[in-house]
Amino acid sequence: MKKETLFIAFSTQKGGMGKTAVTVLTASYLHYVKGYRVAVLDCDFPQHSIVKERKRDEDLILGNDYFKRMAFEMYRTGGIKAYHVKGSTAEAAIKDAQALIDSSEKPFDLIFFDLPGTLNSKGVVSTLATMDYIFTPVSADRFVLESTLQYALMLNDNIISMNRGHIKCLYLFWNMVDGREKTPLYEAYENAIGELGLQIMKTALPNSIRFRKEMSAGKNSIFRSTLFPADKNLLKGSNIDELADEICEILKLQQDVKE
Repeated sequence: MKKETLFIAFSTQKGGMGKTAVTVLTASYLHYVKGYRVAVLDCDFPQHSIVKERKRDEDLILGNDYFKRMAFEMYRTGGIKAYHVKGSTAEAAIKDAQALIDSSEKPFDLIFFDLPGTLNSKGVVSTLATMDYIFTPVSADRFVLESTLQYALMLNDNIISMNRGHIKCLYLFWNMVDGREKTPLYEAYENAIGELGLQIMKTALPNSIRFRKEMSAGKNSIFRSTLFPADKNLLKGSNIDELADEICEILKLQQDVKE
């Protein structure tokens, strides 16, 4: 199967690392701000957190005149429609992705896959092997770091190095970084990661409550949403824009397809 669309996953076997939030924020930034044609396959059955978030976003727009005007203006000025969010399973993910591609009038640039956080779930390993790039969040907590490195090394040694799939590369990135933690600690960890033959991104995401807050009827400022880009003021200091730009560099994508 020839793929022009890149398949991307923020994936880890450690729960609570924010992979779903980062998937939504990155997809929304690349689609609504940078102009890429994006879709998201929510394969984390039965939770389907992103599918449920899209439904909550849509319900908020229907009941809020301010959000209605925002959506209308975004479409009127830029012709930007909401990106596709489709529920699936790890086992059916690639088939559903291909069906989405085949049914679209225009090709997608990127499809993001939100997969279960365990390799024991049926279809997870085979679907991961079909990704073009995997981005894995990690924190400086020793238990999390050890678990994540085991996960990354398993994929690297058994799939990537053996050319048993489509994965071009796996990148780790620091998430939930506490500003009080010392830089030498991260430098030591990064040296150890490099010695294992793994790569880590330059961009790190801070530990901020805004990553966990969705659209709200009581607030007009939006950070995390499947229907809107993050508010520019809330985007500052989140490093989501920097992470997305670094991903574009890794994927060798044009930096802004709107221009």
